[in-house]
Amino acid sequence: MPVDIRPIAPDDAPAIARLAREIWLDAYAEIIPQPQIDYMLAQRYDHARLRGDAADSQKWLRQAFVDGVLAGFTACEICHGEFKIDKLYIHPTMQRKGIGAALVNHAAEIAREQGFPSMILSVNKQNEQAIRAYTQYGFRVRDKTVTDIGGGFVMDDFVMEKTL
Repeated sequence: MPVDIRPIAPDDAPAIARLAREIWLDAYAEIIPQPQIDYMLAQRYDHARLRGDAADSQKWLRQAFVDGVLAGFTACEICHGEFKIDKLYIHPTMQRKGIGAALVNHAAEIAREQGFPSMILSVNKQNEQAIRAYTQYGFRVRDKTVTDIGGGFVMDDFVMEKTL
C-alpha cells in the first residue's frame, strides 16, 4: 500500500486534532480514564499548539495519506539530547497496513540526517498493541517512567529505543 508522507503545515492543525481525538478514543478507552484522555487531548492537540509545533524548525511533524485520505501522523523532536518520536498515531481502520512502519522509517531518516545514532519514544505500559508494533519496528524497552502531567494525572510509560 503506497503511503504518501507530507509535512504537517500550520493549517493542517484542525484535521490532525480531529484524527488524534478519534484515535485516542479508540486506543486509550480501556487504558486510561476518560477525564485523562480529555485532559491530554486538550493539552497536546490544541490548534494553537499544533500550529506552533508545525512551524517550529526543531520539530518534524509529518502526516501520512493513503489514497488521498489522512491515515496517521507523527511528530519528532530533540528531547534532552536525543531524537524522540513524540507522537505516532494511525487511524484504527488503517493499522497493520505498513503506515506506522513508513512513518518510523521516515523518522529514522530524519534522525540520521540530524546525526543521531538512535531514536526513542514513550509508550503507555498497558498499550500492548503499540508495544508489539514498536518491537517489530526494532525498538526495545530501555526504561520505565512515571511522569506527572498535571491535573492530577500521570503517564506510566516505557521508554523504548531503536538503534539506527
